[in-house]
Amino acid sequence: MREEGLEVVYNKRRARGYSSYAGEVSKAPENLVSRNFHADEPNRLWLTDITEFRLPGGEKVYLSPIVDCFDGMPVAWSIGLHPDKRLANSSLLKACAARPAGARTTIHSDRGGHYRWPEWIGICEENGLIRSMSAKGCSPDNSACEGFFGRLKNEFFHYRDWEGVTAEEFMGRLEAYLVYYREERIKKSLGWLSPMEYRRKLGYA
Repeated sequence: MREEGLEVVYNKRRARGYSSYAGEVSKAPENLVSRNFHADEPNRLWLTDITEFRLPGGEKVYLSPIVDCFDGMPVAWSIGLHPDKRLANSSLLKACAARPAGARTTIHSDRGGHYRWPEWIGICEENGLIRSMSAKGCSPDNSACEGFFGRLKNEFFHYRDWEGVTAEEFMGRLEAYLVYYREERIKKSLGWLSPMEYRRKLGYA
């Protein structure tokens, strides 16, 4: 980048926005991850959270992904206008539907209310998922998911003109970007392959 005279225009701190914390609505499971976001194979360790996109017209769009620590691939996601339990539950159900039989998976989240209500807990129990949860108000405990959001927003959202783009249009563009991120966006850590290409090379897909 220095040789080509390129600069990173988004290297700035931004104000923190949406928070899903709703109080201690149920007993929190133990933090089984302890900031070790490494997995030796797919579907061993998933991360999740919800992030907000604020459009110039005042509309807000929310993304709930399930991110696999094996290669950083978003294995499933849901996009909507409300950061509610339906959004969180639907992304987890999609991930479970694509998960191989017999996989032993830990799902790690922050202490958002979506991950502590009976519906979410029921999905985890029905699919044999092991729940793990960050400490209260401790974003580094889910930093790999925060990092995914940071890359996504820097590449797709920040410093772009979204004036006049409706929430519906935005959701379509975000969906397309996430498919690109999974199928085509190369990563140095994966030998300059995309997550899906990397899995195909190793025989996982």
